[in-house]
Amino acid sequence: MLIRIANATATLEAPEDLKRFKLVVSGGLEGTALQQALGVAGRLEGEHVWVSPTWIAQASGRGGDAGWLEEFGRMVSFAGKHGWVNDAGEIRAHIERE
Repeated sequence: MLIRIANATATLEAPEDLKRFKLVVSGGLEGTALQQALGVAGRLEGEHVWVSPTWIAQASGRGGDAGWLEEFGRMVSFAGKHGWVNDAGEIRAHIERE
């Protein structure tokens, strides 16, 4: 799954791909401008973003799909084992720039 920030908007791409997780920023957004573009999707912290799992489920369009939710839960559990989930349940995404 890929979170894309382009034209100051966050969108979720490939929600069915639960084996990868990253955030790609186009247009040179940084700092406050990047945080504004993220909106409710996540919270900027250095070169990472803490992404809301609630936003992911909503943006995926699969929030009502029990099978997808189960797989997503496994992905979050795996991330948690590596320290990529914080106490608030947000998932850490590395930022790549285009």
